Amino acid sequence: MLSEKDVLDKLSVVRDPDLGRDVVSLEYVKNIRVCAPIVSCDIELSNPASMAKDKIRDDARKALLELPEINEANVEIKWRVTASPEGVKRALPGGQVAPAPQKPEGVKNLIAVASGKGGVGKSTVAANLAVALRQTGASVGLCDADVYGPSQGTMFGLTARPEADSEQRLIPLEAHGVKIMSMGLLTTKETPVIWRGPMATRLIQQFMGGVLWGELDYLIIDLPPGTGDVQLTLTQSVPLTGAVIVTTPQDVARTIAEKGLRMFRPVQVPVLGIIENMSYFQCSHCHEKTHIFSQGGGESISSELGVPFLGGIPLDPEVVLAGDQGEPIVARNPDAPVSAVYREIATRVAAAVARVNFDSDTADRPKEILEEDGKLKILWADGSATSFPFDFLRNRCPCALCVDEWSGKRKHLILLLPSNFRPMTVEPVGNYAIQIGWSDSHNTGIYSFRGLKEMAVELEAAQK
Repeated sequence: MLSEKDVLDKLSVVRDPDLGRDVVSLEYVKNIRVCAPIVSCDIELSNPASMAKDKIRDDARKALLELPEINEANVEIKWRVTASPEGVKRALPGGQVAPAPQKPEGVKNLIAVASGKGGVGKSTVAANLAVALRQTGASVGLCDADVYGPSQGTMFGLTARPEADSEQRLIPLEAHGVKIMSMGLLTTKETPVIWRGPMATRLIQQFMGGVLWGELDYLIIDLPPGTGDVQLTLTQSVPLTGAVIVTTPQDVARTIAEKGLRMFRPVQVPVLGIIENMSYFQCSHCHEKTHIFSQGGGESISSELGVPFLGGIPLDPEVVLAGDQGEPIVARNPDAPVSAVYREIATRVAAAVARVNFDSDTADRPKEILEEDGKLKILWADGSATSFPFDFLRNRCPCALCVDEWSGKRKHLILLLPSNFRPMTVEPVGNYAIQIGWSDSHNTGIYSFRGLKEMAVELEAAQK
């Protein structure tokens, strides 16, 4: 008699090309039903836009029909978007514990859309990417974080002002199935935004924590161009799933986009890929492609820096017209060639998010950091715990004052520390590290989670 194990053994040869693993080890196989000569199951993918879903279904049916006594195999493809990990609880003076940096309530993944400079069509890309992801069936929001030049309200034809609920949380407006919040919806065209950096960053924090986004698979964040306060606030205050960089083919745009890409690496925000906008112009009559702004800039950056190239978007006057008239091209004309390009890019972005979430090494992530018995105790996601003596961590501070930037050698091997020496602050840095402020006024050390895990192994070996 056939069992569920027999079914799983057969399905272990079926692979998801997005993640490069078989559907059994990924725990995609659900609801196995065996009633010879019929066997049925569901396969739940993590990418709602997967281009391989038909192949996965066919491969699964073929594998199941190899089972003895089976002549009919029914496989239904479903999907469930995975969520990126949350931040980390941390110790405060007096033994209290600060809450972990959180994604907005109900939001699974935060995707930043960034560019090194203005004028590359970043906001247009963000709007159409949001609509294309929504067309896959995923729930999607769009946060216009470009405080000084908000445009998403115009691109989606929104004129109403957002209302607030009983708890004074803003309720996003909705267009084409996408939930939208923008500074442009809170001001008028006659009211310019003249704010200093701290005011802009507070507004972004309000958009993250004070907007009733609801249950979302993806929240697209349209960042301002460049590498300023808003970008830094986001990377440090919320756990971003990843970032998409938009550029154009010219050398100058390519160089500046490279700087924008490098901004995310020190804070360990995964770069999901490069999108090249205005990649070429295609004649509607002869279909000949003309590369007006040079050629291959986006692919060149992705190759040099080792990040995926998500695709090149053609220069199409209809895209501009659709945006100006308040309807992104993917919604206005889904059959247009440029809309098909946007959908392909959305598919690759969704696949990249699934890979990032799968590759997150949860065992190397703290769940909670607290002071206990004169030590800094870390509770790891794998269930283990490490109690670090304060002097052990202080003597291994990774900052440039303590470690030579060029040689990597420690400048001071052993510090003479007072008996009451202790950490005064433990602050999160993005979704990858903590910054400890010590009682000797030293506060420049950023301890990555992976580095702390390596120190835990070192400490365990020293204590044996």
